[in-house]
Amino acid sequence: MKWLGFLLALPLLAADYKAGFGRMDITPAQPIYLSGYAARKKPSEGVLQKIWAKALAIEDNKGNRVVIVTTDLIGLPRHVSDQIGAEVEKRYRLRRNQLLLNSSHTHSAPVVHGNLTSMFDLTPGQKRAITDYTQTLAKQIADVVGSALGNMQTARLDIGHGTGSFAVNRRVLTPTGVKGGVNPAGPVDQDVPVVRVAGANGQLLGVLFGYACHNTTMGGDFFQVNGDYAGFAQASFEAAHPNSTAMFLMLCGADANPNPRGTVALVEQHGASLAKEVTRVLAGKLEPVSGQLRSAFHTAELAFVPHTRETFETESKDSNWYKQQRASAMLAAYDRRAPVRSIPYPVQGIRLGKSLTLVALGGEVVVDYNLRLKKEFPGENLIVAGYSNDVMCYIPSLRVLKEGGYEANDSMIYYGQPGPFTEDVEDRVMQMVYKVMDRLGRKR
Repeated sequence: MKWLGFLLALPLLAADYKAGFGRMDITPAQPIYLSGYAARKKPSEGVLQKIWAKALAIEDNKGNRVVIVTTDLIGLPRHVSDQIGAEVEKRYRLRRNQLLLNSSHTHSAPVVHGNLTSMFDLTPGQKRAITDYTQTLAKQIADVVGSALGNMQTARLDIGHGTGSFAVNRRVLTPTGVKGGVNPAGPVDQDVPVVRVAGANGQLLGVLFGYACHNTTMGGDFFQVNGDYAGFAQASFEAAHPNSTAMFLMLCGADANPNPRGTVALVEQHGASLAKEVTRVLAGKLEPVSGQLRSAFHTAELAFVPHTRETFETESKDSNWYKQQRASAMLAAYDRRAPVRSIPYPVQGIRLGKSLTLVALGGEVVVDYNLRLKKEFPGENLIVAGYSNDVMCYIPSLRVLKEGGYEANDSMIYYGQPGPFTEDVEDRVMQMVYKVMDRLGRKR
């Protein structure tokens, strides 16, 4: 592999940016409930792999800055993201549109307070552990932003694309409705975008790479903390490239699962295969990234299908405990004279000249959005991330909404949302994407 080291250390002809990485261990010190699977009835039991918050700070030659943060977590709810954003603005004078918060959605990391908390029947002590972890987490993420900003140096960015191998659509259409399973004919996006960050001497500083697939190789019967395939991919790359930082960006993988899945060996296998693909991309032809850095952040309003108090009074009598929990929350909102009719939905964009555009969408976004955006913006070198800035529920396309199933309906119960969305959900998201892209000066 000496030739690869030579390629990764080639001298640079020009550097339009400064860039810096930061990282912080966010592994829980004590047993804590792991998120993502309602089947779990007890806290974690040890650590298979440490989990991390990492940051990449970028500044152009006019002083425009952004920081991209990735976390080995199920997702950050809006109240936590807002807290982090306020602290980052106070400390580092970064506005909210300059800070992107993305989560890998691993189902083997701690519950974050306010995200899927109602999925579990917790004791007061278990609730306190989650609250304490979340408060510490918010401070740690603000700290890692500062670390990345403090490590900035002259840098060059390049981008390439690879192809993943293990994501498969999980929505199986049957005569009785949509079921969870393996649907090889269903839509997926196997694209693996890779952003290379190198120092002034050509030495690799780190990579930012993404994939559109749920981090659910391990099931609800596994209780050790880890980052699932995304965590192992980052660790595998860093082991092969010492002194570099690997950051995983979760794309629109809400309706895709790893295949096969279910064992630690498979987690390691998927992680290693993804890291190998990232390395292969780096050894090939990359496109240089150059130009002014722009960022934008806007919020849409996504409406739920109309409901009444009686809807949830009936649901409160259901034998399903999770429905009872959802009904209790909705009735409490009615008592406050503030029934949940819609949710604010964040759409963020970061554009580096005409070389690279990153669109970050909130929630668990199905692959249809990724595929549609690439089709409607063919002139852009586009990365479309989900799970960014707020993970409040699944975000179905109109197709998925009409088909029904977990992503459109049942998941809303665990997220404590009244759901489903109205049929204009995709239109509302896309309208805001276009607004953000216009602000970024998209190609026409």
